[in-house]
Amino acid sequence: MDSNLDFELLEPIRDVETFAVGSSIRELADLRKKYGKGHWMKRQGFARVRLVDGRIETAEIHWYEAHGIGKRGMKIKRTT
Repeated sequence: MDSNLDFELLEPIRDVETFAVGSSIRELADLRKKYGKGHWMKRQGFARVRLVDGRIETAEIHWYEAHGIGKRGMKIKRTT
């Protein structure tokens, strides 16, 4: 996983969904250039996170993932 996250996962990500695969991912060329070829998926899920200011929130998290490469580009889309 990327080490420059601006949050810390406090639990495993739950309710994981895949909402884009392969050529339907706009950033596919960039992902392949940076991390290599793979079966890339854009995924989302929810988890409790600790933000840089110390607050603990439940967040919707988005990321890219490919088998053999792992999760990349994790970001918080919104907190609840």
